[in-house]
Amino acid sequence: MRKTAISLLLLMLVAATSVAVSGNMLLNAAGATFPYPIYSKWFDVYHSQHPDIEINYQSIGSGGGIRQLLAGTVDFGASDGPMSDEQLAQAKFKILHFPTVLGAVVPTYNIPGVSGTLNFTQKALSGIYLGTITKWSDSEIAKANPGVKLPNDDIVVVHRSDGSGTSYIFTDFLSKASDDWKNKVGKGTSVNWPVGLGGKGNEGVSGLVKQTPDSIGYIELIYAVQNKIPYGKVQNAAGKFILADLAGVTAAAAGAAKQMPDDFRVSITNAPGPTAYPISSFTWLLIPARISDAAKRDAIKGFLSWMLVEGQTYNEGLSYAKLPKTVVDKEKKAIALIQ
Repeated sequence: MRKTAISLLLLMLVAATSVAVSGNMLLNAAGATFPYPIYSKWFDVYHSQHPDIEINYQSIGSGGGIRQLLAGTVDFGASDGPMSDEQLAQAKFKILHFPTVLGAVVPTYNIPGVSGTLNFTQKALSGIYLGTITKWSDSEIAKANPGVKLPNDDIVVVHRSDGSGTSYIFTDFLSKASDDWKNKVGKGTSVNWPVGLGGKGNEGVSGLVKQTPDSIGYIELIYAVQNKIPYGKVQNAAGKFILADLAGVTAAAAGAAKQMPDDFRVSITNAPGPTAYPISSFTWLLIPARISDAAKRDAIKGFLSWMLVEGQTYNEGLSYAKLPKTVVDKEKKAIALIQ
């Protein structure tokens, strides 16, 4: 009996020691698919540098990330659209927004016989998604693409089926480009789409467009690049057709960077300037302002500090633009608000 008690005590001591030695911290997060490629890279690199900290990120869409954060089932969330005043009011705790990278949403298409880069006017994109422009040969598309032989085929519209920050960015742009869109549909992570097929995540939309002739969809730039599918130039506020790239995204953020609000909730779609790409956006991590678990709090703050410096060096290799220095400096100070 005495030997059994001693053996049990030794087992308990060994178990307790192994837990203490391992000291692993698991942080759970969920949300936007738009920044998933860079987040996946960041979390892998950070774990390799800090083996005791592992970040498990579920790429489920911005809407899902916000819902899980509000429900308290994740340590932090991620969204491509800033939370609304209504959503913040629903929260049982204060939530802080931290911009992470700048990215672009692009119109991608699959038109048999058309391999070049198409130009899309703002009127064309809003008309296609409103269902008022239904043929690839429509004059609004044709006039912006002289010399391109466009088929008289029906346009197959593809949109997101899940709550999506990519949809928020795209519909935010369409709401600025078209009063009809603004009044009839509006902006949001989920909207009542007038027409189209739904695909889950950037991956789902990419896949649908790739396999569906005469289709058009909207996806994050890296997904178009990775899947080797064409994407078009978009007419900006200055009337110029701009192909999404790092310079165009950076130009779109220039004005907002100088006048960034303290809560970092800002829109840079359809930004002024001849070189600005019009469907650009910051994307955000959503962090509780008060974290009772001190170890988790320190781990999250440590990652944020790393993200704003070393993390930014990985952005451009994955087609994301670096945060402007003024925004980085402002965020470094905001980390202290996490208590």
